[in-house]
Formats: sequence, C-alpha cells, structure tokens
Amino acid sequence: MSGMWADLGLVVYHIIAVITILYVAFSTGAYLLMYFAAAKDLRKDKDVSGLQYSKALENELAPLSILVPAYNEGGNIVSSARSLLSINYKQFEVIVINDGSKDDTAQRMIDEFDMSPISNRVPFSALGKSTAPIRNIYRSLQHPNLVLVDKENGGKADALNAGINVSRYPYFASLDGDTVLDTDAFIKVMKPIMEAKPGEEIIATGGSVGIANGSIVDTGYLSSENVLLSRNPYVVMQVIEYLRGFLMGRIGLSSFNMLILVSGAFGVFKKSWVIEVGGYETETIGEDMELIVRLHRLLRKKKSKGRIIYIPEPVCWTEAPESRKILRRQRIRWQRGLFESLWRNKDMLFNPRYGRIGFAAMPLFMFVELFGPVVELIGLIMIVLGLVLKAGAGWEISASLTLMMILYGSLLSTGAVLFEEWRFHHYNRIADVFRLVLHALSESFWYRPMLTVWRVIGLAQAIRGKKAQWGEMTRVNVIGGSSDTIKMRPESPLIQPKK
Repeated sequence: MSGMWADLGLVVYHIIAVITILYVAFSTGAYLLMYFAAAKDLRKDKDVSGLQYSKALENELAPLSILVPAYNEGGNIVSSARSLLSINYKQFEVIVINDGSKDDTAQRMIDEFDMSPISNRVPFSALGKSTAPIRNIYRSLQHPNLVLVDKENGGKADALNAGINVSRYPYFASLDGDTVLDTDAFIKVMKPIMEAKPGEEIIATGGSVGIANGSIVDTGYLSSENVLLSRNPYVVMQVIEYLRGFLMGRIGLSSFNMLILVSGAFGVFKKSWVIEVGGYETETIGEDMELIVRLHRLLRKKKSKGRIIYIPEPVCWTEAPESRKILRRQRIRWQRGLFESLWRNKDMLFNPRYGRIGFAAMPLFMFVELFGPVVELIGLIMIVLGLVLKAGAGWEISASLTLMMILYGSLLSTGAVLFEEWRFHHYNRIADVFRLVLHALSESFWYRPMLTVWRVIGLAQAIRGKKAQWGEMTRVNVIGGSSDTIKMRPESPLIQPKK
C-alpha cells in the first residue's frame, strides 16, 4: 500500500513539475517577445538627442496643467513649487493640491507666493465625481500660473480629481511630490502627443522612472555624471527590476498598444478622455493602472485609434526602499493593488470586444504578474522535493526547473542591464555596471524567491478581502555620510531652475 501511495505521489509530482516548466517557458517566451520589440523601438529612438528636445520647445506644444498632490509637505513644498515654475516649457500652470495636511503646507504656500482666494472665479471641469470638501482655492499674485487647492483629506486619487476639476488646460500631468524630474521631462512626454500621425490621437504618455538612491541631486536636477549606484543590495536589485520593467516590459507593451500601466510618479493625460471615464478611482490603491485600463475600455467602445504610449527616455527619478522591512511592505501592497485593478475589470479578460487588451495584455498581467508568484513558489518547492526524493526523474525535472527559473529571472534581468548601457549609459562607472551584472545574475538565488513569497502573501491578503492602504516609507535625504539614500543639497527642489 505504501508503495502505491509513493508511486501516486511521484506521478503527481511529475505532473505539477511539468505544468510549472511549461508555465515558466510561456512566461519567458512572452518576455522575450517584449525584449525584441523593445530592442527594435530603442534602436529606432537611439538618435533622439537633447538638441531635438530643444527644437521641440521652439514649436507649439499644448498648454499643460501640472497637478501636485501634497500631504504634510510643509518642509519642501515651497522649493518644489518654485522649481516647477521654472521648468523648460512654454505655457503651463502648476496646481498644488493640499490634501488635508496636518502641518503648515497650505500656509507656507499662501505666505511665500502671496496667494489670494479665487474660489468664486474658478471654471470647474465637468468631472462628474464628488471629492472631499474644498476649503478654498488660491492664486498667486506673483505667479498667475500657480494655484493652490486647499481641501479636506481624501487620498491621492481624490486630490488628483480635485486638481482636474480646477485645471484649465487640455492636458494634465500627475506628479508625485517626492519625484526628481529631468529638466526636459515635460517636453519628452508632450513631444509624441504633438507629433501624432493624422487620424491618431495620443491620450496618455509615461516615461521611465529611475532610482536615485546613492546619486547626487543638486538643486533638484540629477545630471548624468551624478547618477551613481547605491551600495545597498536591495536598492541595486530594485534598479535592475525597474530596468527590466520599464525598458523591456512597458516598451514592448507600448509597441503593440497594450500598455495598461503608466507610473503614478509621472504621467500625462488628455483631460477630456479622463473626464469621460470619470477620473481617478478613489477606492483602490492602484488608481494609476485602473485609470489606464478604463481608458483602454473607452478606446475600444468608441472604436478610436487613440493610443497610450511609453517614452523610453527617463523622465524622473524616485527614492526606493532601502530596508527589507519597507521593501516587503511595499511589494505586498503592490500585489494587493494589482489584484484590485484586475478584479474590477475582470470582464475584459478574454473578451473579444477588447481585442489585444482582452486577449494579451490582461491575461499577461493576470497569469504572469498576479498569479505568477504562486507558480514560481510551487516551482521552488518542486526543486526542493526533487532533491529530497533522490529519484532519477525527480533529479531531471528538478534540474530542468532550476535552469528555466534561472533563465526566466537572471538572464532577462541581465539583458535589461545591457539595454540600459547600450541605449542610455547612465551608470558611467565600470564598477557600477559590473555590480549590476553580478546582481542580475544572482537574482534567482536570493532576491526573486524572497519577492515571490511576499507577493504570494499579498495575493492571499487581497483574496481574503484585506483592504489595501498606502504605508509609510522612511526617507532620509543627506549630503554626505555613509547612507546610501539620495544625496541632496540643502533646500533642493524637484527640478533644476532655468539658467
């Protein structure tokens, strides 16, 4: 009897292992397809230079509203607003939305920029969605294109909706308050919109987000010679993740018009389309992805040729978690947010009405990004079982799984590092590039299994109905010392002022 159960267990083991191998092979094939699509697009855009962006500024770019949600940002909101007022762009307005801060964020803006109430003279957009109560709206007497919306706390999505309502221009940019921008960021994301082909409409754009930990930010500008790689291994692995996600995943999806995620750190949208879909959803942590999915839904409904595109050039830099505790909290939260966004739009999955979004993009995120960690965890268990069983077939399957998972993780990550060096070459020190490659090759042996477990925990929490909320991320901005955080000069704003 025991022999029969042992044989049955071995058969089940073989079936599960083969399914896992096929799954990893499918995932690797999907990413390789995006890899080659991204390589084609990067090669095409390789000759785009700063001179071309300067020429773009000479042409007429659409007026832009820049929305900056702020919560307890009294310490840097003034310098951030000043730097935004100095961006390399012709016609724009800056709208700071004070989302019920408990500090003096609003008062600092009012005092510093000589702001006066204008609530009765604001032409509200027809968003058709209520927001948390607005206390007052102010305009600067020094800078007519600077507006402050002082409102009750409602969260980031609610603050952005309030900013959309107050905005005057046909395009708006959503911007995280702690983002360090490239000086030509707005030109980079608006240039494709203005250069759209006849009959084509670009309704949203996003660009690469880099990790600034270890780099030197001077007056809010991160120049290429100041981009340095952190010595913190968790940060280095996140740099590689971002390179793989942005330079391979999003470029590849964008080339097929299947991009369903524009980073919340920085994105530009055509306001009329966002108003038509009802603005940002306030009941989910993944409001950025959820908005893009609804825009795709509307595109298919209207049979529009509109596109949502991704710009390969880095447009902003952000600070990444440096401790295992904060990183774990972030990834569990991200996985819960991904589940919420996909669950809300589950009717699009394999629905012919939504074309490649329903048959390719949504399944990719559902089965690779959302449920992929479960399969990867099973694969890791299969590898261990194969070693423990010490059976011939067990050893063969275990070796095949190990090889496939190394290919899936480490080699694709190494390819992303090579992409960065070939196309942008931000990391100028040979030692930094060498460490990136070494960490990429080591990913499957420590970092990816760790993330896999955290993401499975996040998925389990989401299925159980635990509500996703943003947690606090510790940020330490210093000039020197041994810390691997962003090194910032005193009073450093977001963006380098115009010279």
